[in-house]
Amino acid sequence: MSPLALVSVSDKKNIIQFCKELVEQFNYKILSSGGTANHLIEAKIPVIKVSDFTNSPEILGGRVKTLHPKIHGGILAKRTDEEHKRDVDANDLELIDLVVVNLYPFKKTVAQGSTWEDAIENIDIGGPSMIRSAAKNHKEVAVLVDPNQYQEFIEESKKGELEESYKAKLALEAFQHTADYDTAISSWISKERGLQSSKYIESYPLIKTLRYGENPHQKAFWYGLSNIGWNSAKQLQGKELSYNNLLDLESALSTVLEFGYAEKDEFTTDKFASVILKHNNPCGASISNSASQAFLNALECDSVSAFGGIVAFNSNVDTETAISLKDIFLECIVAPSFDAEALEILKVKKNLRILKLSKDQLPKKNQTSTKSIMGGLLVQDTNDSEEKTENWISVTNKNPSNQINLDLNFAWKICKHVKSNAIVIAKDQKTIGIGAGQMNRVGAAKIALKSGGKLCCDAVLASDGFFPFADTVELANEYGIKAIIQPGGSLRDQESIDMCNSKGISMIFTQKRHFLH
Repeated sequence: MSPLALVSVSDKKNIIQFCKELVEQFNYKILSSGGTANHLIEAKIPVIKVSDFTNSPEILGGRVKTLHPKIHGGILAKRTDEEHKRDVDANDLELIDLVVVNLYPFKKTVAQGSTWEDAIENIDIGGPSMIRSAAKNHKEVAVLVDPNQYQEFIEESKKGELEESYKAKLALEAFQHTADYDTAISSWISKERGLQSSKYIESYPLIKTLRYGENPHQKAFWYGLSNIGWNSAKQLQGKELSYNNLLDLESALSTVLEFGYAEKDEFTTDKFASVILKHNNPCGASISNSASQAFLNALECDSVSAFGGIVAFNSNVDTETAISLKDIFLECIVAPSFDAEALEILKVKKNLRILKLSKDQLPKKNQTSTKSIMGGLLVQDTNDSEEKTENWISVTNKNPSNQINLDLNFAWKICKHVKSNAIVIAKDQKTIGIGAGQMNRVGAAKIALKSGGKLCCDAVLASDGFFPFADTVELANEYGIKAIIQPGGSLRDQESIDMCNSKGISMIFTQKRHFLH
């Protein structure tokens, strides 16, 4: 008896060639419905229509066509089970050996900005039911959900009876397919109706297996969406990206984008930004009148730490910038674009990873971030809300000048991306010293101020959290700091305010903190 394949696909890529091979090489009969049946018939492939197979018409505008005992009985029947055999005979069921189904394009529909009604109509019901039935009974039935599986199936079929291990692999991929589909639907309903989900459900395909994780003894995998973020970045040269590279690139880019993109048609003074990052902390940052100068300014902050670092730009990398970059060992460079001459200059550093990631490849704002803990996940909004400077208040007798205000704003944006406890010293729109990840705030201040040394004179200081004591202000004064920006909110704020007033230092409270753990 000829084997029977049920074929119902929205994505019709390679389906005609596949079905021809099923018929011509393996003598399959093809059972199909709706648009797929018409598509195959036009290609002169013999097809049994589902409505003829079940003796039941499609109803409810096509919502019900494969939801029928003759379909699901033919898929779910166990071939060696005596009770099942009796039911097959009693109900005149024909056994289905292969299910080839992919689902209504729900993700594509909602991505295009569909109405609620259109999205609902693109929720497939019969398709997932057939896939799950076949996957459950995978010992007897093979199930294909992706055109990329077709060729492998043909090759496996040429060997003879399909191995149970291969069919189990297909079942795994099938259940992952339906789980991903249901996740997309539930996430869409949650967002569209503003409903808080009682379960955290996300689905990301495997992008690649990484060489290792943070350390060589740790396995690591990269999952993500293929059309956005780092998965859509174009790697122009260099070694394969590592786990640590990706973490650092994420931090570097999010920091430099505090200053927006410097578009070619709107280049203005102090629009170009560059950030050098090492071990997930900025070690230098600047905005200036060119990408090259921004990088050189950032490098001055801590050229020792910059060795082996990551560099991010918010603008095109030109020849002048490439010349500045080529003389230091770097792991990665990311920018929205690169001149051909710049790439030619950097090509001599064959291991240097160069990534092009443009504005339109970024995720939308209002995303969430996750961190794993034992037995679960912590989920929060990303810290990318717009900074409202109108909420900042001057709390000292002395108010900062316009130039000092520019540096305070710059330092505050960088401080947001430094691990807590964080202190950033800045002057003339560039970092002078950075203290990161210390157990107490005065310790972070000592590191930043000592790093900046004499350059701290007339500079500004930013702190990601409030001052519980006046000691940080007192230390800052010893180095000539002229203005401080911090969230405020300590029970002992007045001590720091009084210390600033006694030293002639201006201080701004942002009334918003930026802890980064």
